[in-house]
Formats: sequence, C-alpha cells, structure tokens
Amino acid sequence: MKKSVLAVIIVLFYGAFAFCGEFQGLLKAAGQGDVDAQFNLGWMYAEGRGVPRNSKQAVYWYSRAARQGDASAQFNLGMMYDNGEGVARDDRQAAYWYAKAGGQGIAVAQYNLGIMYDRGQGVVQSFQQAYLWLSLAAAQGLEDAAETRDAVAKNLSPRQLAQAQDLAAKMQYQIQHPPEPL
Repeated sequence: MKKSVLAVIIVLFYGAFAFCGEFQGLLKAAGQGDVDAQFNLGWMYAEGRGVPRNSKQAVYWYSRAARQGDASAQFNLGMMYDNGEGVARDDRQAAYWYAKAGGQGIAVAQYNLGIMYDRGQGVVQSFQQAYLWLSLAAAQGLEDAAETRDAVAKNLSPRQLAQAQDLAAKMQYQIQHPPEPL
C-alpha cells in the first residue's frame, strides 16, 4: 500500500513538473509572437485547463492571436465580448470579431453576426447583411441557420433579396479563395 501511494505521488509530482516546463515553453513562445501558443494559452485560461480559470488572461491571449489573424481566436474573443467574460460586454466589439472570424469561414461566427444584424445589436440593423451572414452559415450546414435566414428574407423586397444573395455568393467565393499571403 505504501509503495503504491508513493508511486502515485511520484507520478503526480513528475506530471506537474513536466507540465510546468511545457507551460513555461508555451508562455515563452506566446510572448515571442507564436500565434498557436497564444491561442492555446487563451483556451487554457478560458477553460481552466492546466491553469486556474482566468477570463482576463484568456482575453489577453486571444486578443494577441486574433490580431495576428487567427480565426478561432477571433471567434472566441467575439464570444467573450458578447458574453462579457473577462471584459465588459460590448456588442460592437463582439460584432467586429465575429466579422473577422466569419470572413475566414467560421460558421458559428457567421451565424452570430447574422443574428446581430437582424436585431441591430452592436451594428446598424440590416436585413440584407443578416441574410448574407446567415446564408454563409447555412451553406456550411450550421443547424438553424437556413431557417433563420429564410425568416429574415421575409423582411426583404425581391430586389433586396437578390442583392443579398449576390453579396453572399461573392463573400462565399472570397472565403473559399483567400488571397495568397505576400
């Protein structure tokens, strides 16, 4: 019994020591601008995985990764602003980050932004923009997006609907064919 307890303590100590070294390496890489390390730290702090849950630290690291163009970090940052986690609730910032992530093909960001345009939440209300973003989300098979898009379409004239459909098709093309990095 004593040997098994001692073995468990040694394994836990070694695991904690190994994690501490990995965490320090991740922290160093994030500090040097590694976008994946920044996103991972944001996620760890947001979820309390391996570190105490700290929404402010999550926002800090997601912000750094988001500014470098990481779509997942942009979406998560939008969610944090939308829900007031680690920052004051700010619909404009949520919409900004959802647009960034949605423009890179994150379906849930597209859906959330479509809802915001439908309600005029953090953005000027626009049923055409709502339709556009909800169409993009629906094209990826996001549950409820097509039904919500179709409900929004009832607020559009035939001409407005045609314009929104055209904009959605152009945006879909841009998402599927991003410009090559310089």
